[in-house]
Amino acid sequence: MFQTFDEKSDPSTVKPRVEALRSHMESEGLDAFLVPHSDEHQNEYLPARAERLAWLTGFTGSAGMAIVLRNSAHLFVDGRYTLQAAAQTDSDVFSRHSLIDTPPDEWLAENLTKGSRVGFDPWLHTFADVTKLKKACAEGEAELVPVSRNPVDAIRNDLPPPPLGQVTLHPMQFAGETARDKIGRITDAVRDREADAVILTDPASLCWLFNVRGSDVAHTPLVLGFAIVPVEGEPEIFIDKRKLAIKSEAYLAQLGALRPPEDFEQALEALGRDNRRVMVDPALSAQRIVTLLEQAGASVVKSPDPVRIPRARKNAAELSGARAAHRRDGAAMAAFLAWVDAQPPGSLDEITAATTLEDARRETGERLGMPLADISFDTISGAGPNGAIVHYRVTTKTNRVAGDGELLLIDSGGQYQDGTTDITRVIPIGVPGERYRRHFTLVLKGMIAISLARFPEGTRGVDIDVLARNALWQAGLDYAHGTGHGVGSYLSVHEGPQNISRRGTQALLPGMIVSNEPGYYETGSHGIRIENLVVVTPAEIPEGGATAMHGFETLTLCPIDRRLIDPGLLTAAEIGWLDAYHARVREEVSPLVDDPDVRAWLEKMTAPL
Repeated sequence: MFQTFDEKSDPSTVKPRVEALRSHMESEGLDAFLVPHSDEHQNEYLPARAERLAWLTGFTGSAGMAIVLRNSAHLFVDGRYTLQAAAQTDSDVFSRHSLIDTPPDEWLAENLTKGSRVGFDPWLHTFADVTKLKKACAEGEAELVPVSRNPVDAIRNDLPPPPLGQVTLHPMQFAGETARDKIGRITDAVRDREADAVILTDPASLCWLFNVRGSDVAHTPLVLGFAIVPVEGEPEIFIDKRKLAIKSEAYLAQLGALRPPEDFEQALEALGRDNRRVMVDPALSAQRIVTLLEQAGASVVKSPDPVRIPRARKNAAELSGARAAHRRDGAAMAAFLAWVDAQPPGSLDEITAATTLEDARRETGERLGMPLADISFDTISGAGPNGAIVHYRVTTKTNRVAGDGELLLIDSGGQYQDGTTDITRVIPIGVPGERYRRHFTLVLKGMIAISLARFPEGTRGVDIDVLARNALWQAGLDYAHGTGHGVGSYLSVHEGPQNISRRGTQALLPGMIVSNEPGYYETGSHGIRIENLVVVTPAEIPEGGATAMHGFETLTLCPIDRRLIDPGLLTAAEIGWLDAYHARVREEVSPLVDDPDVRAWLEKMTAPL
């Protein structure tokens, strides 16, 4: 199993740990300390060593921040984690706030007392974040103080060692472009910005640029490291050599100079002494990097990571791999969903569903010649009211049987060498009630609206997010998360800069993969989310039109449960899309299914509505 179901959170540990932190803060002369969910690379998913927020607060979500003061403590999370945070932390210790409605910097500006010293770890906050924090502290007549050692690390007696996952090479058949050609493209972009070098802090950029993958982070094949890529001369790659076998070390040594991570700060200072113009992404680069460069005399060119857009725009080989991965994944999902349907109502629990799905992916991958390398995140398997917890993670403590008449929400994905998948389906256990069917169909209308969208060049995620919400809004309903996130190519299941949300300001470009996942959640009752991955298609002028339009090609191939659909709420165009989608699922997935019972189930579930 690539996942466990152990309880990772214990609210009873929160109070003594916060008290220990306050004692350390007092010894350091700090009145407040900031604990973000981040590491030195600003990753969303963290190695165990960097899970400081979870260790301190009990909250295990992938986004959030804690502010601990002498006499109060505050936890900030977004709408995905409202219910989860309430369940995992000690409400007598931490007050909870919305990360979106009340950002931490705004809260600080309104609540700091004059003369307060607010500590922060400059490796865990980006330059952009610190700019906001400095402004907030100035408004409160307080001082933002960088610390040399993180106080949370100082009080931990169980601090894990740094990860040492082995580096593997990502073959040309899946990468589609040599690392040397990629480096040439990136140095051209750096030269265009009139910079002498770029600092790469995002491990996904490092992996993509050098065509390697790793295992430093659970379920995400990242190599944790840094790189300095100069316009002239060879790159410097800062990575622990214990991660390198003979083959991977020899390969990387041909592309750049391999240096230990402890040399990184020294290399930054050297760039400053040489008066270099150094490009850093203010939204991704730690404040410590910018400070070292500026103090040493470098001119910092603040510009987005030049690898992000090329990485997000999948080439022909990456798209071919994504399509193949989704066909296989569809066969695994069909086997799993057919199995679920064969279980008596009231007999299936959340953990059994998650483990059976992982087994289906593993068995299908091995049978079809592309083994499952990992799952792409801990499976969200939520029955009944647990489905309303957007990023619910089942444990042995919370494991629940899906009762007769309830809904089972399964959000899962696989990591294959040729692609990363992410899919959500909702399964009725027994006969679904009319209210469930209505809510499901309204969500489906939003998913179909995105699937059918045509949009001109320059359209951003924020411009089309409303399409997924319109049917829900008309019914007075909504959901508190984005409609879609970017997805990597055997990399992170959450990849920027593209997304479909109220904050999606990146233009959607051909080759970008993004999820399409509207939902609806009713606390204490049920959760609904329908998710397919789609890829942006090149702009073409529609027949009879005058302006070139992009669209979406759907990658995910899996039935959408017809038993939850109220056809009377769908338009003819929406029914047409659904029938055509199901015909395609049947055509592409059936040849990959070896069990005649599963094939019969697939035939039934993809029949015209």
